[in-house]
Formats: sequence, C-alpha cells, structure tokens
Amino acid sequence: MADNSDNTTAVTAPRTDTRVINYFVQHSTGVIELNRPKALNSLNQEMVDLVQEALDKWIDDDAVHRVLIYSTTDRAFCAGGDVRAVREAVLGGNIEAGDRYFIEEFVMNDDLGNFPKPIISVMDGVVMGGGLGVSMHGSHRVVTEKAFAAMPEMAIGYTPDVGFTYFIQQVTTPAIGKFLAVTGWRMSPADMLWTGVATDFIESRDVEAFKQTVIERSLEEALEEFRSQPEGESELAQFAPQIEETFSHGRWELIDEALTRHPDREFVDRVRDLMGGAAPSSVVAAILLMEANREAATLREGLDNELALSLHMIRQPDFVEGVRAVLVDKDRDATFIPADYAGVDEAVFRDLLS
Repeated sequence: MADNSDNTTAVTAPRTDTRVINYFVQHSTGVIELNRPKALNSLNQEMVDLVQEALDKWIDDDAVHRVLIYSTTDRAFCAGGDVRAVREAVLGGNIEAGDRYFIEEFVMNDDLGNFPKPIISVMDGVVMGGGLGVSMHGSHRVVTEKAFAAMPEMAIGYTPDVGFTYFIQQVTTPAIGKFLAVTGWRMSPADMLWTGVATDFIESRDVEAFKQTVIERSLEEALEEFRSQPEGESELAQFAPQIEETFSHGRWELIDEALTRHPDREFVDRVRDLMGGAAPSSVVAAILLMEANREAATLREGLDNELALSLHMIRQPDFVEGVRAVLVDKDRDATFIPADYAGVDEAVFRDLLS
C-alpha cells in the first residue's frame, strides 16, 4: 500500500495519483477522492483502508476543518461494495477475508457517522449500497441531476447494510425505509431530497466550482452560491400513502398480505415487478432487520445488527448465486433456495438479531 505520510500537508492542487483513493489536505479541507472509475468506485478492501486512514489522520488535526468526498468520474460516486471480491473469497475458502471486509467497512461507516467535523459528499452519478455508506452518514449530502441511489441487496441474496437500515429510519418513516430496503427502488435526486438521503442539490455543471468554493472559501458560501432544486417532484412521495398502508408491518408475511389486499393494483404491480428477482430469504431477513433497528439507540448498534446478518448471509448459497447472476454472468437468472417465501425460516434471523 502506498505511503500517505505526507497527505496531511497542504497542497495547492488535487493529487493525480493512480491509487484507488487519493486523500490530501487543501487549505483547511481534507479531500477524499474515490478513484476507481473503471469499477464505478466499487468499494474494495484497499479503499476502505485508505478512507479509514484519512479519517484517523484528520480527526484530531486542528488544521482540518471539514472533509470533502467526491469521485473522479461523473459516472458514479460509488456503485456499491465489492461483493464480487467477497464472493471470490468465499469460493476460494477464505471466508475470513469476507468477514474482515464487512467488519472494517462498518467501522468506517460508524466513524463517518460520528466524525466531529462536517463531512460533505458530492454525488454526481450512481450511488448504491456501500456508496450510501460512504455518503449518507456525513453532515452534508449533495446530489446533482445525474445522481440516483438504491439498495439492491435483495437481488444478490444479501441484506441491506452499511448503516442504511438504521440511518433511513432516522430521516424518514419505517415503512418508507422497508420499502426502499426490499424493492431496490431507484431514488431520483428529488426522492433522495424528500427522504433525507440527500440534504442539498446542485447542477452537475457546477460540481467543480462548488468543490473549489468549499476548499478555497467555505461550505456556507458554496451552498449559498450553487444550491438549487431538481426538476420534477419525488415519485416516491406520490406513493407514500400506499407505502405506509402496506409496509408498516414488522414481518414480510404481513406486508405481503397487505399488498395482496390493497386496492391500488398499479402500485402493487409496481412493487411485485421491482421484487421479481429478490431472494426470499433476503426479503424476510431485511424486514426483521429494519424492525430491529427501529429500536437501535446508536449507529454502531444498528451496524452490529447488520453485521450479524451480513456474516451469516455471505455463508449461504444464495449470496454466491445472486452475485453470480447480477455481477459475474449478468444473466439475472438466479436460483435461490428456498425459492418461495413459505420455505424461509424466520427463526434463523430472529436468533441472529436477538
């Protein structure tokens, strides 16, 4: 791993290094560049290590007043965790590498959420899974019209993680959170602002100027100069009444029954379509996890609940099969076991969360 010992010295221009994470200080801003563009900044172990390294250096550095996180490509902020690498570790008999990845990623998430200085993430492109873990715990979550976000874990035989199941219930209702957790709904910028996943909106053409204003002047001036509003309203908000009527229950079986009875068949058909490729075990587990994290007192407690399920799920055939279908062969034709909800044993997940 490259030596970053000089990264806390002030520099006058961004680094042009080829590391997967570049971090440095400009003026009084600690800058973290996500720099794995070919993989859409899919978050691997090295990236987790380097983000953690930067946070550890800056937490007690009085010369660093804020942290700015952004991507070197406008295609993606971060398309998620590198679950392909975890799958390869599992298949190679090195499950400990998978465990380490999630354990240390969740430490990073907690440190981001409890960092004592402002953290500004600029999301200009795709934000999924682990990308939300890097961005949503900070104080300022800035999106552009190119941003969209989702938690797509149901399709890979896994469960929502990186603190999402705790965070989302702090900024919106439990029902909306459960809906997002199990449908993989792709949030638009307007959806992200409506839910609280994002705090501010700027135009993509202003990203560079916004970043430079944060660095050279102040966050407040950058927001005052460039803050705007996205075109159109939140589609998710329009479905809020139906979501509250169906997803407010604490078990998937009850949500499924509520959907079956609901008179808005267009909404129900939309949900069924979104969940067409979901692993039944993942859906059942995700609802129980969301319910458990309604009671979590801290982000760390929420992450611990997620970790209990994460370490279990990566050991199951559904995870290997789901990642294969979505990210390796890309045929979207996973064979999950069990194949239906009736075959899922809820008690397994309740025990893990108890």
